[in-house]
Formats: sequence, structure tokens, C-alpha cells
Amino acid sequence: MSDHPIATSVLDPLFDEIVGWVAAAERITVLTGAGISTGSGVPDFRGPNGLWTLNPGAERAAQVRYYLEDEEARRAGWRAALDRRMGKITPNVGHLALVDLERCGKLLGLATQNVDGLHIAAGNSPEIVHELHGTWRFSRCFGCGDRRPVEETIERVAAGDQDPRCLLCGGVMKRDVVLFGEALDEDVIGAAMIAAEACDLFLAIGTSLGVTPAANTISRARAAGARTVIINGQPTDRDHFASASLRGEISEFLPALVFRAT
Repeated sequence: MSDHPIATSVLDPLFDEIVGWVAAAERITVLTGAGISTGSGVPDFRGPNGLWTLNPGAERAAQVRYYLEDEEARRAGWRAALDRRMGKITPNVGHLALVDLERCGKLLGLATQNVDGLHIAAGNSPEIVHELHGTWRFSRCFGCGDRRPVEETIERVAAGDQDPRCLLCGGVMKRDVVLFGEALDEDVIGAAMIAAEACDLFLAIGTSLGVTPAANTISRARAAGARTVIINGQPTDRDHFASASLRGEISEFLPALVFRAT
């Protein structure tokens, strides 16, 4: 049994109380996971219809050793990037609500486990968005580190180059995401932790809070004295750090929460 209050509807009195927390907060830090982007057509990874659940080979290709060794894994990755581009993935109401939260001056930091770039596409300032696992918006060379907008590389894929190599050194290219076996960017992680410790309200949205170090942000915020709210469809691994939870659809809870509080 949960030891913190849970609301399952915007009609729940607890939802009204959380609206009051957002209204009173001056420094809000947010952590987002895959759940905020499923409404934009971006699949999660390990859910019932997740990318890796339906295609275990895609999880293997997300390991840096296999990506470097297996040309077909790289070709599949670039085909997927081209498909996503053609699908025209766009921000949804959840992303836009966080833009509204920034515009009213309350959003201190936005850490995300997602690599889809939708927070920045929606209008959040890149200076406060901490992309913990990298981003699809750029490509990077394993050899010389050359980094450029991913559209330049995807144009080459669309033209028939199935395994595009670095234009500067001929090295293997990837989208600028952190693969399994690669180190995270310590500066990005550090900035996220600073934002978590400096906030007076912390929102964890659409994440199972099962992957560290990202999941450590909620415990850092709680230890520093912030109220902590989890908005997710299912229980998470760190519910015990929550002051309260909103259990249900992010597309219902988040826009209503921000609209009523601001």
C-alpha cells in the first residue's frame, strides 16, 4: 500500500491541493520520461507496445559495442531516424504545458530522459533543458567528435547513403544519444542535480524512476526540502519519495495543473 496520497482524477480534492502547490511555487524543477512523449507518437521502450518489447534487436543495437561492430545495426538506426523524420513528430499538450510553466517564470530546470528533442521544439529554452541521455537533434562522429544538425545526415540517408560516415574523418556516425556502454555527460547530469536541489517543487512526469542517475533527482529534491509530485500512469520505483502522486493520463493532468495554477 502506498504511504503517500494519490489522485486519479482532476476532480479529486488532492488535485486541487497540488494546484495550490504549483501556484505557490517559485522554483519548479521537472524530470520527464518516455510517458510524456507517447502522445506525440514516440514509443516507450519497455512498455507493452514498447520499441524494445516489440523489437528486441533494437535494444541490442542500442549497445555501443554492437552499434560500432554491426553495420546492419547502424543502417537500421538511420532508417528509423528517416522514418521518424517523415512521420513529423510534434510536441503534444504535455510539452506545451511546460512551456507555459516557463513563460510564467516558475520553471527553474527541465531534465529529461527523452532524446526526442520535443521540449525544445515546443519552445522551452535550451538553457534550462538538460537532455540527460542526449538528443536526436544532432549527429556525432565517434572518431573526431564532429557534431552537426541531424537533418544534414538524414538528408544523406534519404539520398541513399545507408551508413553515412563522418564528412571530416570518415568515422562512424550516430545520432547524438548516449548508447549503453557510453558515459553520460557529467556537466548535464550535474546541472540537473543542481536544479533538483534548488527547487521548491519537483515534478516527475512520465517516468518509472527506475534508471539512475536521472531517478536520483527526486530524492535530491526531497532531501533539500522540496515538495515532490509524480505524474505517471503506473506506480514508480521511487513512489516513497513523493509528497503526492497523480496517477493517470499525463495529457489530462499536466495541462489542467498548469492552467489552473498559473
